[in-house]
Amino acid sequence: MRILHADDDHTTTALHTLVALFLLLAVSSPAFSQQTYVSRFDLYTGYTFLDSPHIGLFQNGFHTQFGYRTRTWLTLGFDYSISTGDLTLVPSLLPTPLQRQLAAQLAARVAAGQLPPGYSLMVPATSSTQTFALGPQYTYRRFKHLTLFARPSLGAIREVATPHPRDPFAAAVAMQLAPSGKKLDWTGFYGFGGGVDVILSPHISWRTQADLVWDHLFSDLLRDGRWTVRFSVGLAFTFGRNIAGTK
Repeated sequence: MRILHADDDHTTTALHTLVALFLLLAVSSPAFSQQTYVSRFDLYTGYTFLDSPHIGLFQNGFHTQFGYRTRTWLTLGFDYSISTGDLTLVPSLLPTPLQRQLAAQLAARVAAGQLPPGYSLMVPATSSTQTFALGPQYTYRRFKHLTLFARPSLGAIREVATPHPRDPFAAAVAMQLAPSGKKLDWTGFYGFGGGVDVILSPHISWRTQADLVWDHLFSDLLRDGRWTVRFSVGLAFTFGRNIAGTK
């Protein structure tokens, strides 16, 4: 799958922004100024993008998280995101037996004069992806106006791809690959993530975060698995009693 309008620059820029923000705030924040107010609950909503450069898929969407702090340094939570983007399926990304099958069909059509010589098979599609995760997040609170956090990224990913073929042969191929008109798959993912909260008030922070995960969606259709970067920015709201005395 190859994206029509985006490339790796989105991910590179996002990660550079996250690192630069972390370094700037870490240097400018008073060292060892322990936070004295830490609420029990945490709710986050914001913009996100998913970038899977190996298959050329870039998606924009929405991200939300809910967390329960068992300690000032440990949060257990639920994470959900949904994003959508346009992409193009090309034969080079398919398993070798399927590539050979399509090549034979294509050669037969060209020989019969049904397709022009040099025809290149491409199937545009729209992809909608949801991610679901549960697990711990580890937090560092030794800066008064800055919270750093890291987490393992473990969960499930659901993706629906809807092909939009532009010619009869591409339509026939799309019907072979997705007879119902859509292709749906679920699989697990694993990786790691982290970010930074800039504390605006005792109950509101500006959160910048990223995750790097591995999955192999559509393993019957795509030859390889993929690394995906999820970058997210938005507001985090905290509420509940102060647990700053909890270690």
